Amino acid sequence: MTVSMRAGYQGTGPGPITPDGCAVELYARLPVGDEPDIVAGAVPKGARLLELGCGAGRMTHPLVERGFAVTAVDESQDMLDRVRGARTVRSAIEALDLGERFDVVMLASFLVHAGDPDVRRGLLRTCVRHLAEGGCVLFQREGEDWHERVPRERVDPAGFTVRLVSAEPVGDGVNSVRARYVFPDATWTQTFLSRPLTREQFEGALAEAGLRVDRYLTEDRTWVRAVAGPGPGEAGER
Repeated sequence: MTVSMRAGYQGTGPGPITPDGCAVELYARLPVGDEPDIVAGAVPKGARLLELGCGAGRMTHPLVERGFAVTAVDESQDMLDRVRGARTVRSAIEALDLGERFDVVMLASFLVHAGDPDVRRGLLRTCVRHLAEGGCVLFQREGEDWHERVPRERVDPAGFTVRLVSAEPVGDGVNSVRARYVFPDATWTQTFLSRPLTREQFEGALAEAGLRVDRYLTEDRTWVRAVAGPGPGEAGER
């Protein structure tokens, strides 16, 4: 399948590659970690949940199994074809307008670190547009030293190796990040653009969108629960 890659994004390896460099076969293989437990511990049981950027359903499936009514959104039909048990919608996140509101909106996979600030603003507007009164938005952030500890690698208990090969500045506070996933029978790479955000910059971006941090859900502050309302001020990068 031929796709038009976004500038600065690239992926290699067997199977379809999405416009942002994600390999569908790779994402279908990646095991779920503790993320569904983090989500389940932060929101009401059985909540209506809008998952933005669901990929091949790595988190979707365990959330459905936990009783959440999930609407899963992705721009790649190849990804959505792997999703089971959830309502699926094919759309770019920034353009999504379902005319509905959800108890929980989830923007995981570090998407809030989009290199283009206008794209990030579009993502956050979509979150707010679909948020029910009294609901919350769950974000997954990069670790605060994630771009500094490179190269590094992690051997997953499932038997594959994840290597963060490089994070090279390309201007305007954005890095080009290259990752490699090595399985016994296949290797995939992904290159993408990412904007490191300090805690203050992240909270400032949320405030600009009309959101505020309710609480950080993990000790490393990579998972965040946000709600509608004024933030801590206008600090941070715009």
